[in-house]
Amino acid sequence: MKKATITVTFEQEKLKAVQFYLGKSGASLEAELDDFMAKLYKKYVPSQTREYIESGEEPAPRPRPRAERPDRSAGQMQRGEDET
Repeated sequence: MKKATITVTFEQEKLKAVQFYLGKSGASLEAELDDFMAKLYKKYVPSQTREYIESGEEPAPRPRPRAERPDRSAGQMQRGEDET
């Protein structure tokens, strides 16, 4: 799904404090905000709407199987070889 950017205004000193203490616990502000947004989405968006939105997600593309190449017989020239 395509991502969007959200801009939030927050007091700078408080932001520094949050980042400092998150870092001490091994967490990141981005991960915490992602988790918080997922909880908001689940709390406020009705399940039927979530199901509809999530059904529109494209599954990861599967690699196409490659066609097998026939073995070259000993008498045929390989590409790039000179006739001498």
